[in-house]
Amino acid sequence: MRRQFRTMPFLAALALLGAVAPLLAAEPVEDAFTLTGTLENPEIDEASGLQAGANGVFYTHNDGKRDVFVIDATGRDLGAFKLDGAKNRDWEDMTRVPYGDGHLLVIADSGDNEARYNKIRLYFFPEPAAGDYQRDHETLHRTKVTYPDGPRDVEAVAWDAQGGQILLLSKRDQPPRLYGVPLDRALAEDELEAEFLGELAGLRPPTRVDLLMSKRGRWVSQPTALDISPDGRTAAVLTYRSLYLYTRRDGESWAEAFRKLPQEYLGPPGTHDEAVSFSLDGRAVYVTTERRPAPVYRLDLP
Repeated sequence: MRRQFRTMPFLAALALLGAVAPLLAAEPVEDAFTLTGTLENPEIDEASGLQAGANGVFYTHNDGKRDVFVIDATGRDLGAFKLDGAKNRDWEDMTRVPYGDGHLLVIADSGDNEARYNKIRLYFFPEPAAGDYQRDHETLHRTKVTYPDGPRDVEAVAWDAQGGQILLLSKRDQPPRLYGVPLDRALAEDELEAEFLGELAGLRPPTRVDLLMSKRGRWVSQPTALDISPDGRTAAVLTYRSLYLYTRRDGESWAEAFRKLPQEYLGPPGTHDEAVSFSLDGRAVYVTTERRPAPVYRLDLP
């Protein structure tokens, strides 16, 4: 009986270690990004969203005008067009969702630095065909979205195929808050309320040096962009300091996956990184930045 009693604390410690071990963060990875080029079009001076499309192109936009730009993986200019039927209060991110036999691009007019706006807007429009990047395109549908807990500044948006929803991740909450908008409802309704799904764990907080360097230092570890890999297994969360990769297991929702600690990749060394996208084959993650010159970086995935 005495031997069993003495063994219990040791067994309890082992059990506790087993429970805590999966939460231990891996060391940040350094020097993992490759510079592929620079955004060629001088009109792109506040690249706030990035989305891979068919035919090897990427779409991006500024956060002040209703222009959509088309580039390749090196930043080469392939065209630009205006999105008719849309307004740009503060476009912050974009994603790509299935629609019939093709896809729609979705732009989130969701920036709200001062948390002043009760509603944000999602603009849906058909993905242009190859070579159809020089004429203006029309918004197919727009919907207003509210949050159940009041206005939020959201700069990170992605398509969650497993959940059938568009995910919105807040920037100025610590920890960031995750919301979901069902795609079927977003396409059928003019206004709906997003569902609060949970909070994001694992972003390294700012240091004293960060806080002293600039106003941006307070937000150095907050999400500025989001994308989910084509196979639905990996999410890329971009911040001003690092890129974080979260992994989702079978049967796990993204709300659950975001409660685990991610792998952190330091950098890339952009001036104001706010745009991230997986390649359409899922083999790499691309990042670009606001301001000029705007480099394009690639992170190759194993």
